[in-house]
Amino acid sequence: MESKIAVLGAGAWGTAIAKVIAEKGNKVTIWSYEEETKDDINQKRRNNRFLPDVELPELLTSTTNIEKAAEGSKYLIFAVPSLFLLDTLKKILNVNSIRDGKTAIAVLTKGFLPTSNGPRLILETMEDYLPGFYQQALVYISGPSHAEEVSCGKITGLIAASENAKNSIRFRDLLRTPQLFVFSSFDVRGVQVSAACKNIIAIAFGMLDAIKSIGGSSVFGDGTDSLLLAAGLNEIQLLGNALGATHPETFTSIAGIGDLDVTCRSAYGRNRRFGRDIIEKNILEQYKDIDDLLTRIGELGYLPEGVAAAKYVRYLSVKHKLKMPVSAGLSRILNRELDPYEFVQKFFDDLR
Repeated sequence: MESKIAVLGAGAWGTAIAKVIAEKGNKVTIWSYEEETKDDINQKRRNNRFLPDVELPELLTSTTNIEKAAEGSKYLIFAVPSLFLLDTLKKILNVNSIRDGKTAIAVLTKGFLPTSNGPRLILETMEDYLPGFYQQALVYISGPSHAEEVSCGKITGLIAASENAKNSIRFRDLLRTPQLFVFSSFDVRGVQVSAACKNIIAIAFGMLDAIKSIGGSSVFGDGTDSLLLAAGLNEIQLLGNALGATHPETFTSIAGIGDLDVTCRSAYGRNRRFGRDIIEKNILEQYKDIDDLLTRIGELGYLPEGVAAAKYVRYLSVKHKLKMPVSAGLSRILNRELDPYEFVQKFFDDLR
């Protein structure tokens, strides 16, 4: 076999994780959609487009041939955006080691996936396509992390969630370093919901942050941030329970409040950045509605996963009859139904 470990997706997070694994002495192949990124990794030891200024180890190589990357891998990690996950999965279904169930699979992707029966969680949707070996055996990896920090050895914590304890431990051990703490969990649904929904709250948080910084209101402060954060966590737990979360402590762990906090507050957060751009750059003005935004989202130059998540959570909240004012309001903003300033003011008024 050419590669024992494969990472599908050469974005910042995929590259950072691949770097961590390779630095432990493992040979890692990362699949890149972009030819230029592949060449940068192989020839310059850099991913200049997605993770600049980080030197990559010699054991990390890249290919644009996805089947070549996946074939024979002992471990395979999906790190592509949710918008492209199913298309990526379909490209490797005929790989021998996948058909035979010999490759352990983990997923870093955050969000929900669209199906004919409405949006669904990532792992259960992938199981519909994969051979039976993978039923309840996939691993979902999440936590309060940024590629820029993990790639530089900053102390970070992750959760490896799976209904298969052995696979959770295998990926935990694969990723764990003195700086990267990895913990096991059985609550795959709770962890997935937390990972997807925190991006929605982070967009709203970015909007509030921008309104504060430009002097849009004198009544918003640090306490207002925490009020929004707490309301967001409540919505995450509400939806998580409706979708089958099994452990209440998931939402108070690094998978829940930990990931939510860092996504909302960190300068690295793309969703927080998008929220700020909504206010500071009036970025939604160029889009007709949320579907137009999703179709043309590549024009932004960065990918806020919370946009698709907001659309799907709005559907799920109606289906399950859940009151989720932050998520619902943000979805309406992205769909050009509601003014951002009006939403922020009305949200806090309704809390009185």
